[in-house]
Amino acid sequence: MRVLLVGAGGVGTAVTRIAARRPFFEVMVVADYDPARAEAAVAAVGDDRFLAERVDAGDEAAVVGLLARYRCDVLLNATDPRFVMPLFRAARQAGAGYLDMAMSLSRPHAERPYEECGVKLGDEQFARAEEWDRAGALALVGMGVEPGLSDVFARYAADELFDEIEEIGIRDGADLTVDGHDFAPSFSIWTTIEECLNPPVVYEKERGWFTTAPFSEPEVFDFPEGIGPVECVNVEHEEVLLVPRWVDARRVTFKYGLGREFIDTLKTLHLLGLDRTAPVTVPGTDGPVAVSPRDVVAASLPDPATLGDRMRGKTCAGTWVRGVKDGQPREVYLYHVVDNEWSMAEYGSQAVVWQTALNPVVALELLATGAWSGSGVLGPEAFPARPFLDLLTEYGSPWGLREQ
Repeated sequence: MRVLLVGAGGVGTAVTRIAARRPFFEVMVVADYDPARAEAAVAAVGDDRFLAERVDAGDEAAVVGLLARYRCDVLLNATDPRFVMPLFRAARQAGAGYLDMAMSLSRPHAERPYEECGVKLGDEQFARAEEWDRAGALALVGMGVEPGLSDVFARYAADELFDEIEEIGIRDGADLTVDGHDFAPSFSIWTTIEECLNPPVVYEKERGWFTTAPFSEPEVFDFPEGIGPVECVNVEHEEVLLVPRWVDARRVTFKYGLGREFIDTLKTLHLLGLDRTAPVTVPGTDGPVAVSPRDVVAASLPDPATLGDRMRGKTCAGTWVRGVKDGQPREVYLYHVVDNEWSMAEYGSQAVVWQTALNPVVALELLATGAWSGSGVLGPEAFPARPFLDLLTEYGSPWGLREQ
């Protein structure tokens, strides 16, 4: 397998460090808008299978050219969601497969944003599913940790743990702290603002997909391995759009353990208009300059990839499932926990970006060996879960199951 990895930020760099320990690929070209980042990621692994290149993820022709020059079989997208569609289209044009960790962006309903869906996450990609299927090509979408591993857990629960599923709820929580910072998100603030301030989507079998207000339906969820109780709220996330396409469940939700301080900060950013992506004009030393308020916020905060040595604690991604097995009620939480101290010592990557990066590498290996195969635009739920979970354990990062 020959891979083009676009994006050498925290997640992309972690991808290289994880993949370097596996033999399933021949070449991995690491491309970034900033060539120094790509070169640093390649230099750190010291493996001649890795090559560094510069590319603008929004320049489809340049990406197509890079895929062709290196005869890449698949494009792995490790950029932020703004670049999903140009990279998705470039892969199809070049005849390569495609894999991402976040899907095409949503747009709220113009008149009833907190009741009805507008353009949903992934709609632009699923609209082109027939084109990919006709070509016999695969776009595996939403294959990070959330979405990604959480969706694999949903498929595993449906196949092996339940006869009927009442509800699937993705529940994400952590007890991470960052020394020396009062506010320092452990993941891309650009993406965090996008998913937390957009109307959350809920799925109910009788109603389909609908929206609610941001941060709605708070609940306290007790996370495993010492993390403990964390208040979680509804957040827009891909799993709610993916799981019902392949798994029969009466209700699907996603709730994120953000914490009151984080929620209040996001609300303040929204109140001030600092969550907007459309440029505003501000004075500059050489005249007026157009800048995106959200980009300014991101540039003002520390790069999450650089925080690992000051982070403490664990992060947990998981899928809570309630239903019936053999005529009896059952409730489980399938989960994956990463300790930041361990991921820093073992890989030099902080826990959140490492946990996200691990899963697309596992998926690439399953595709390379033929354990997973398919065509069209497919989510992780479209594939058997057991090969993925077994390989995840082989990678040295086992998952857990807790009866509730």
